[in-house]
Amino acid sequence: METGDPLVSAEWLLRNIEAPDVRVVDATWFAPFTNPPETGRQAWMRGHIPRAAFFDIDDIADTSSHLPHMLPDAVKFSSRVRRLGLGDGNRIIIYDQNNFFAAARAWWMLRVMGHKDVHVLDGGLKAWVAQGGSLDDMPAITGERHFTPRVRSDLVMDTRAMENLAGTARTVIIDARPEGRFSGRDPEPRAGLPSGHIPGSVNLPGSLLITEDGHMKPAEDLRRLFRDPLAPTVTTCGSGVTAAITALALARLGNWDVAVYDGSWSDWASDPSRPIAKAPT
Repeated sequence: METGDPLVSAEWLLRNIEAPDVRVVDATWFAPFTNPPETGRQAWMRGHIPRAAFFDIDDIADTSSHLPHMLPDAVKFSSRVRRLGLGDGNRIIIYDQNNFFAAARAWWMLRVMGHKDVHVLDGGLKAWVAQGGSLDDMPAITGERHFTPRVRSDLVMDTRAMENLAGTARTVIIDARPEGRFSGRDPEPRAGLPSGHIPGSVNLPGSLLITEDGHMKPAEDLRRLFRDPLAPTVTTCGSGVTAAITALALARLGNWDVAVYDGSWSDWASDPSRPIAKAPT
């Protein structure tokens, strides 16, 4: 049973970074459709927390899928994270340089694969620097570490499960995309996809969970955004990245069993036979 806060502060990390069980991971990711000036890996190479490995959600993925960064099977996941020096007995601290993109996604992936001692650095790299932490541009040198997968399939939703949930009241479906895309007013950034939302879902843009300086809002502020934070919940977004931020926020409020719809709108809207709602909720 996971308890406590899924986030750690930069102050905590500065005090504990030399602990033998602590492993730090940079999971920075920039959505390609935003035309970023650099990739997440390039940002990591330019400067990262000392000894931080780079967790690439586009590499630690099911690359046989036509959908972006889909969760890989346990064999591939274990192989990839072992090479990063992540494994059994590690306390893994994940951060990014882009307001939880994709630290929350990597946090969720590790939990799906059964690793419980994993946390996200609140405020990311900016918070680390503001706290006086140093940066490094050297590759992380780590030995392989055994990773034992214990897959939690309850934390993952696929299309068939979502088709059974759509339009019912059995589970809360929270869509983390901006309201314009959710309501169908604004176009999707991915070519060929219509906008709108899964019938029965509600909209809570992921940006509302984050403060202007890149921290997650305090628990008391987050609680006001959810009708029932402890209700059975599935989160969705454009491709399963922002949805993980919502799952992280709900874990902060005590709901550790939130599932993420892997593939999210990129999956749902790719099939014209699936229903699409457009009225705002």
